[in-house]
Amino acid sequence: PKFLEPEAIERLLKACPQDSPLGQRDHAILLLLARLGLRPGEVVQLELDDIDWERGEISVRGKSARHDRLPIPQDVGEALARYLGRVRPRCPSRRVFLRMKAPRQELACSTTIGEVVKRALARAGLPLSKGSYLLRHGLATRMLRGGATLAEIGEILRHELPSTTEIYAKVDVAALRALALPWKGGAR
Repeated sequence: PKFLEPEAIERLLKACPQDSPLGQRDHAILLLLARLGLRPGEVVQLELDDIDWERGEISVRGKSARHDRLPIPQDVGEALARYLGRVRPRCPSRRVFLRMKAPRQELACSTTIGEVVKRALARAGLPLSKGSYLLRHGLATRMLRGGATLAEIGEILRHELPSTTEIYAKVDVAALRALALPWKGGAR
């Protein structure tokens, strides 16, 4: 899977202009993708009532009608609070993330999240790539390199099947080398 290295993710996050409403919204979205590994559709579906500030948790509507509760990291919570308190326009929608231009309504679909990532990549001077999954895959890769098991990664990413998580074994070349058997013909 394609992913961003941790340094590139931090560069991407720092490239969001914190002095503009759009930048603050996009920063909160990017943090949800990078720190919690949310899927684009999960970000779009996020509602105000899904955030439990007292417990420091967020309820995520995932695939197969799953509802999972995840802890809100401090930087994610701060970005969400800033966006909700200062930027998010008042409107009848209960969705967290709204369009920044009229008409003020919820984001249409998960493709919008991909556009947020694409704009952020361009601002950060990183190679443009399709998909907001770069950040989800980046989280999984960072966890794997940090010693997390595939089962732990699958739990964080909320995979239903272990085989879904196995794609991340391909990115840990050092661990794969240790498993490789010596070549009978010897090294050349």
